Amino acid sequence: MQLQPLICVHDVEASSRWYQRLLGCQSDHGGREYERLVRDGRLILQLHRWDVMHQHGPLGDPDLKPYGNGVLLWFELELDDFEAAVARSVELNAECLKPRHRTENAHYECWLQDPEGYTIVLASPLGSAA
Repeated sequence: MQLQPLICVHDVEASSRWYQRLLGCQSDHGGREYERLVRDGRLILQLHRWDVMHQHGPLGDPDLKPYGNGVLLWFELELDDFEAAVARSVELNAECLKPRHRTENAHYECWLQDPEGYTIVLASPLGSAA
């Protein structure tokens, strides 16, 4: 089984560029309504425009905020990738919710907010900060 998270956004193309820069991933679809982002050939995130229904109908209510309340998008990266992603988050002027820190699980985390208001956690592998 593989998790395939999908979030609704107002601007798919802008969100795609932001995530590609932050996570070092690539577009696997492209477009104004829907995007698939991949890294090393694996799907890591889908982006869907709020007001596009396709065959499934509405996916959420864009007026209810904060988006993803209680849901964190957690990306575990190799230690070198983690440090690089944290540096890119600064370049992107990402809102930092919790700066880079060592956790009780002996790894590093950095909590951010994406441009749409979703909470993003960058994490190094468990035990990598032992």
